[in-house]
Amino acid sequence: MKTKKELPYTSQLKGVAALLSNQSGAYDDEVQEIRTNSISISLINLPPSQPRHYFDEQKLYELARSIEKFGVLEPLLVRPLANNRYELISGERRLRASKIAELTEVPVNILDLDDYTTAQVRLVENLQREDLNPVEEASAIISLLAIQLHKQESEITSHFYKMRNACDRGDDSQKENVFSQPESIAIQELFKTLGRLTWESFIKVRLPLLNLPDDVLKILSSGKLEYTKALAISRIKDPEQRASLLEKAVAENLSLSAIKNLIRELSAPATSNNDVTLKERYKTLSSQFLKAKLWDNPKKRKQLEKMLATIETMLNED
Repeated sequence: MKTKKELPYTSQLKGVAALLSNQSGAYDDEVQEIRTNSISISLINLPPSQPRHYFDEQKLYELARSIEKFGVLEPLLVRPLANNRYELISGERRLRASKIAELTEVPVNILDLDDYTTAQVRLVENLQREDLNPVEEASAIISLLAIQLHKQESEITSHFYKMRNACDRGDDSQKENVFSQPESIAIQELFKTLGRLTWESFIKVRLPLLNLPDDVLKILSSGKLEYTKALAISRIKDPEQRASLLEKAVAENLSLSAIKNLIRELSAPATSNNDVTLKERYKTLSSQFLKAKLWDNPKKRKQLEKMLATIETMLNED
């Protein structure tokens, strides 16, 4: 079975077409006839924003070595601009590696797209990549839905929770009402087409990532920490404690259970030295008391009864 990278590039555009099939007719048969060319790297502009923010330097250099040997096997996707220049739609990793390999030209597939459709294609193309980190994936999905539905990203996020609440309440009429709305239909269709995650699991394991503290988000986006560990560490409110645990978790490759144990220790109420001393004294005296058998002495027995009565009173008061 061929891997994704071994498939012709046009087969990947079918995935784009499937997601955009109900959008403005941009992917009719005529537009799908892309133009292939080889152009100078210097003529390619990066877009103002990209769904992908982190690139592993080591993997970039590995790709560059492969490009030096075999060339760019999969064309970049671009659209024409004024003055014979082009804007990159997808393939920034290949573009960066080509520059490292000191190529002057790269193969490209050219599509004439407007700004609206370009934004969608860029997001879809990135979502089809298997190496997006969870934060980039979550952000791309929210952005894509916001563009398709002409909504604010905050509105899309709210609708996810609206769908979950409708399911949790068990009210069939309310659920039918919520799930018949255009937002719900678009969300379900998107996850069906992507073939990864469900919208329910997206709410549980992806949406919370977008609210992580900046220091945790940075480490997670770099690929140095799994998202389950990042979510656990994000619960530490003290910035210094959180930064210290982040550093330790990455440096020592701590397991999730080890991280949770350390968080419990940090969250435990502080015990004063006096409390520790009293507890230790009690343990020592209890052991000595059992061995001494003081109750055999009539005088000391009365004293013991009074002390025990005092202790019982204190316990009853609690």
